[in-house]
Amino acid sequence: MKYSIFSLLQQAFRDQKDWTPAWRDPEPQPEYDIVLIGGGGHGLATAYYLAKEHGLKNIAVLEKGYIGGGSVGRNTTIVRSNYQEPGNIPFYELSLKLWEGLEQDFNYNAMMSQRGVLNLYHSDSQRDEYARRGNAMAMHGVPGDLLDRDGVRALVPFLDFNNARFPIHGGLLQKRGGTARHDAVAWGFARGADSRGVDILQNTEAKQLRIESGHVIGVETNRGFIKAKKIGIVAAGNTTRVAETAGLRLPIESYVLQAFVSEAIKPLIPCVVTFGAGHFYISQSDKGGLVFGASLDFYTSYAARGNLPGVEDTIEEAMAIMPNISRVRLLRHWGGIMDMSMDGSPIIDKTDIGGLYLNCGWCYGGFKATPGSGFCFAHLIAKDETHPAAKALRLNRFETGHVIDEAGTGAQPNLH
Repeated sequence: MKYSIFSLLQQAFRDQKDWTPAWRDPEPQPEYDIVLIGGGGHGLATAYYLAKEHGLKNIAVLEKGYIGGGSVGRNTTIVRSNYQEPGNIPFYELSLKLWEGLEQDFNYNAMMSQRGVLNLYHSDSQRDEYARRGNAMAMHGVPGDLLDRDGVRALVPFLDFNNARFPIHGGLLQKRGGTARHDAVAWGFARGADSRGVDILQNTEAKQLRIESGHVIGVETNRGFIKAKKIGIVAAGNTTRVAETAGLRLPIESYVLQAFVSEAIKPLIPCVVTFGAGHFYISQSDKGGLVFGASLDFYTSYAARGNLPGVEDTIEEAMAIMPNISRVRLLRHWGGIMDMSMDGSPIIDKTDIGGLYLNCGWCYGGFKATPGSGFCFAHLIAKDETHPAAKALRLNRFETGHVIDEAGTGAQPNLH
């Protein structure tokens, strides 16, 4: 069923009784051409583009829970491409361009809102850093605006500009950035993939990859063995667990990242705002709730829940730039598992095991990369060659020294 104003009117006259399920709930088949382990945004996007761009249909997506229940539904929904390193800019710009036409492409309302992303700077040295980033973006055809203090004040006058410790001197604005509804993105990709013949297998957990003569032949699941010619690991924070069953030790670690939503208030924040003296970021949803987060809980964990020191740190950073929200009540918060790479940048590559492909290491950037990740990973699996936009995101960069360290913090995953 195609969603449109006409289908809405038709269903209104039929008392909303003829809507069909957005996707099927099929039984696993004994064999597929391609199996994707992980039914989050990246896995579903990969399946969608494999079917749409490459005409492949004998595909299964394995999701151990339900669609939208993992990290794709546990983030702060920010979309942007304002990166500095030449290995990242082409990829994230491709992803942002896909975002801009995504809702029409997969015929689903993902509530994409290009309201802008503003990164604040608080010192002369940070201004120079943002100027370098803006220039790097411009060299790749990505527009951005370096604002002074007055320019930021005109956009977000309610910030604490005269904070004694962290005065706001200006900011870097990407007007094309913004937000999207996280779970709707997963639902849209699931619906689009399913309509093209992909089997989406919920409550199907990958237990063990089976390897013979250096080539993957299938995966053991809680619903039995599934044979496959090619397997893609797209399991986000659980990637290391799956990879270990194939004897792979990857340069990533898993950490919890907390996100928060407040009670609904009147419209206040017109764009996404990030705190340059820490790692706080905030926007306002269409329902009026403030959506925000900060840094990782700095210990490794596979548990999708955070701790109170992380909550305290997030609130302290919020008060440093927006003391006017101090009395706003917190409605809910949750934790998502981040797969943090050693250089803070993702990995899209083949492994040394025949037929086994890897998509991981997304750190804080997983949600914004969703369509680009799926597009490039589908290209890799279908053609056995790296997409030009992802050519720097190879696994062997850690051997050759061609790391993509945006933060410049070295090989310590929880600092990126």
